[in-house]
Amino acid sequence: MDAATVQGKVTGGQPRPLPLALRITLRVWLKLYAALIASARPVFDLAVRLIIVQGLLGSGLVKLMDWERALTLATQEYPVSFMSPPFAAALGLAIELGGAVLLALGLMTRGAAIAVGALMLVAQLGYLPTDTQLFVIALMGWYAVRGAGALSLDRLLARGLKGSAVPLAAPLIGLGDALGRHAAPWYLAGLRLWLALTLAVQAGWLALPEPQVLLPLDSFAALPSASAGLYALLMLAGFAMPLVSLLAILGLQGAMLMGYGAGLPLLAMATLALFIAHGSGRASIDAAIAAWLQANVLRDARPGMVPQDWPHVVIVGGGFGGLACALALRRLPVRITLIDRQNYHLFQPLLYQIATAALSPADVAIPIRQMFRADGNVRVLLGEVDRVDASARTIGFGGNALDYEYLVLATGATHSYFGRDEWAAFAPGLKRVEDAIAVRAALLGAFEKAESCGDPARARRLLTFVIIGAGPTGVELAGAIAELARHGLENEYRSIDPADARVILVQAANRILPAFPPELSAEAARSLERLGVEIRLDARVTGIEAERVWMGEEAIESETVLWAAGVAASPAGRWLGAATDPSGRVTVDPCLRVAGQPHVFVVGDAAASLGWAGKPVPGLAPAAKQAGQHVARLIGQELRGKPADAPFVYRHQGSLATIGRKSAIADFGWLRLHGAPAWWLWGAVHIGFLAGFRNRAAVIVNWLWSYATQRAGIRLITMGERG
Repeated sequence: MDAATVQGKVTGGQPRPLPLALRITLRVWLKLYAALIASARPVFDLAVRLIIVQGLLGSGLVKLMDWERALTLATQEYPVSFMSPPFAAALGLAIELGGAVLLALGLMTRGAAIAVGALMLVAQLGYLPTDTQLFVIALMGWYAVRGAGALSLDRLLARGLKGSAVPLAAPLIGLGDALGRHAAPWYLAGLRLWLALTLAVQAGWLALPEPQVLLPLDSFAALPSASAGLYALLMLAGFAMPLVSLLAILGLQGAMLMGYGAGLPLLAMATLALFIAHGSGRASIDAAIAAWLQANVLRDARPGMVPQDWPHVVIVGGGFGGLACALALRRLPVRITLIDRQNYHLFQPLLYQIATAALSPADVAIPIRQMFRADGNVRVLLGEVDRVDASARTIGFGGNALDYEYLVLATGATHSYFGRDEWAAFAPGLKRVEDAIAVRAALLGAFEKAESCGDPARARRLLTFVIIGAGPTGVELAGAIAELARHGLENEYRSIDPADARVILVQAANRILPAFPPELSAEAARSLERLGVEIRLDARVTGIEAERVWMGEEAIESETVLWAAGVAASPAGRWLGAATDPSGRVTVDPCLRVAGQPHVFVVGDAAASLGWAGKPVPGLAPAAKQAGQHVARLIGQELRGKPADAPFVYRHQGSLATIGRKSAIADFGWLRLHGAPAWWLWGAVHIGFLAGFRNRAAVIVNWLWSYATQRAGIRLITMGERG
């Protein structure tokens, strides 16, 4: 597809007020800014609540520890005309302490905000006026109309309560949602005008009668009149408020550090930061600009807004490569259809922990649709692709077909039994959640059968676990099974001792983990042997049956055999009629395009790329992600009318493998680690690669629990017997 055709697709034949390259650049940066702000909002919201909570708790605890003085103050210093002093003091204390707890938890936030705001208003009007109280009132008003952010119990419980039988829950939550949608933008506008009035007074443009108890004049006293006037005009107009707020914060704090005046109070900075996090609100130039950008540049607030003439990119596969490509492309003016046979993205490196009862499937998988909720130009389809017509540029799945301008195949790989597919019935591998659940059922079922069978010979056979293949998956499986047997099931059986289980790791090569340096392979072998794992090197499997594994003339009696020896690519090469390597991976050019089909790309385990300094790119998650991002960059270059011929260069970020609960190996080339330091690094890297905050939190909690108790927490047999 040439540049002129691409540009015609992007513009859709419509008059374009901005040059195409500028529109694409604007869209990319606007989407990036929106993503950063959306990620920061929950943290900002929680931080502001905790700052206010700190002040409330300090004041409340002082009163609680000196109740007599609190009564004296309520009687003499700030009496409330319609309340008795003891009642007023008790109510104020209850609001401070109770409001602090509720705000910290984000529970009944609106009610707590109204109560705290009213208390601050009484103190401001009837006792000692301060700017700090004014900013607390302003922020409490925001929480009263907007509610707490995502890191709160209100947000966590709202969906369930809204559809529950709890009295008044549905109307109250509905009212809160309506306030957040409609009243919050107007509140921001009012807050902006309040600050503009303050700055106008500071600039000397307005003279209001004294005393000014409702304007935070002291906080902006260090601003020169000209600067105050400029800020007042910009705030009044609501123009570039995120930038104006940031400059005001940095300018006043910088002046304070250089000794030219007082800085902004912390709560004043938090109030200004509302405009950075949430925009200028209604009746502002920023709102008008945002609406114009949405209608003319972004065009994806709703799926129906996305122009059908935008180029259509079809991505097959929601693994690391396909997901990375979609995440990078979503900011471009393209329509994206992501097709996968599962509705979730799976973190495959931790599948073995599902298989060994350490994690739940939900801990390492996230629904793909959830990741693209804010991207109206991304469509997710559940289906299994079975054909590609490269000449007609269509792709089919089931009875459906889609046209495409660009096709990205990220279809991954499956198990390879080296021509002995009959072994699959007796030696499952780990590629899908279903595989991991089946292996978990087989492992745990073996212990249950050994406990009840009453036959010592069969019990020994059941408690013998054979893992074929000593790459990272095989090594991690062997270590995890050994620890499960020796620690996770301790004292739970009466007829057998799970610690008597044999774990045998079979490797055809002369060392385990052949992709690692020899010294790290040797260290990994020593760690496995300390766990009781038997390692068989230079051993070739010649047969697998229901109750034994053959290695030449030797038979190992076992009913649980796991396969980690090889993989074969998906049938993408057959769909395309393209050349493949012996493993079935599609031969691609340096740019990851298929020969003769410049609009078709293949990434990840499905591609035979020499992008690693002339060597084959390894089948690792970082390699797939880098390839997906590279393809997205090429498509972006072509949309801009620039040459899209940059070769893919894989940047190796290191290799990691773990052995049990306290040992791992790590190879970064320039740095090699083993033992506990490598184990902690392995855990941090894997948590960082997980998709979704919930998954990261769940894995951390499960790992901490398992580490502290030496108990596997997900010991559920949820499938029938294999075979």
